[in-house]
Amino acid sequence: MQNESLFRDKPVWSAIFSMAIPSVFTILVMIVYNMADLFFIGRLGDTAQVGAISIVGPVFSLLSAVSTMIGVGGCTTIAKALGGGNTENARTYASLCGWTFLIFGGIFSAVVLAFTNPLLRALGTPADMVHYAGIYMRVLALGAPMMLFSQGMAMLIRSEGAIKEGLIGNLSGTVVNLILDPVFILGLKWGVAGAAVATVLGNLVGSAYFAYYILRKSSILNLKPQCALRSPGSLFPMMALGLPNALSSILSGLASTFSNRLLSAYGTNAIAAMGAAGKITMLVGLVQMGICMGVQPMMAYNYGAGNLARLKEILLKTALLAAAVGVVTTVGCSLARHTLIGLFLRQQEAAAMGEEIVVYLLLAGPVLGLYYLSANFLQAAGNAPLATVASVLRQGAVLIPLLYLMAYLFGFTGIAIAHTASDVISALIGLFACLWQFGRLKTQLLPPDQHT
Repeated sequence: MQNESLFRDKPVWSAIFSMAIPSVFTILVMIVYNMADLFFIGRLGDTAQVGAISIVGPVFSLLSAVSTMIGVGGCTTIAKALGGGNTENARTYASLCGWTFLIFGGIFSAVVLAFTNPLLRALGTPADMVHYAGIYMRVLALGAPMMLFSQGMAMLIRSEGAIKEGLIGNLSGTVVNLILDPVFILGLKWGVAGAAVATVLGNLVGSAYFAYYILRKSSILNLKPQCALRSPGSLFPMMALGLPNALSSILSGLASTFSNRLLSAYGTNAIAAMGAAGKITMLVGLVQMGICMGVQPMMAYNYGAGNLARLKEILLKTALLAAAVGVVTTVGCSLARHTLIGLFLRQQEAAAMGEEIVVYLLLAGPVLGLYYLSANFLQAAGNAPLATVASVLRQGAVLIPLLYLMAYLFGFTGIAIAHTASDVISALIGLFACLWQFGRLKTQLLPPDQHT
């Protein structure tokens, strides 16, 4: 393992920054990656094409869900195995994850290509967006295996402390996408088709780098079939551990579909406005998520090693860092909302709607770190059921009913208020769950006379 001393011995603040900064930078790279399509499509001044990207998003949230489920579950499991000295088990887990990325990606591609039109109808695609949404969906589906492999390996690679290599892989794909987007979208005038092609090629480059790292540099990560076949059943506990992240992505996509259906009553501009506002608020949440995900392997390692004192220090200092970053990014995005919305929307009415709802969406920003820290800690501790419940509450059981209730009470702005209310409720639930789980760990790891 490359950086075992980082997890075990380095001063906690220094270790947190060593893990969190590259992870956050990776998240920022992903944000730029996700925003690039919308930004350059926005330069065309066609809200139908901007809205088409938002409409298709929920389908590919399933792909992100699988990459996150296996990537996070595998990363946590491998890190815990390394913390306990089980190197061969770690190699088995790594091979299983790699092959699952490739196989599921192929299945996903075939299904989406076969059922594009029914999927578009199920998503409630407005008539003026059907053509653009269909093109965007089909091209992205062709690159699904590489998208899944690239995104998943970017998470899995953190399990052995290869922070720099994970960053390089993400950055290489993003740079390619950013270079090709204006060429394909604006230069060749391919529109949404060009955006999709650029995305696929960017993921292909990222996948190529991760494959090179696995074959030439890693001592743990591998794609050897014999390793995967040694214990194929091990895949299911890893998937269970990463299930909260997967459910979060799936339910987020489902909630977006319900949200878009409600927004369709207000026209194409409303859907485009929510898509742009969502991209901005995503910055606040994902930066905090990046901090917590970056530190998760260190939490899992110390849990596996039974180092309760270091684990407690990691939790407290990570919470402080995430909260501070949440406040700064929320204030920054609020003050710059006019400029940020203008990056994606040129049509004045749509831009005005985006500026109106982004204020509501940002209100929960300062407390989201509590939710992400709790979810990552519960996974690091191996409590997949409780982490899963927390994810279901935030993106499903709480949010979806709130969407309809708030839309009924407050109309257009109520849809944004529902997201904020769900985030705050989930953060509070996550905090209590985190405290309960730490108390449980303390009981398990310390003798009775040290439980105070």
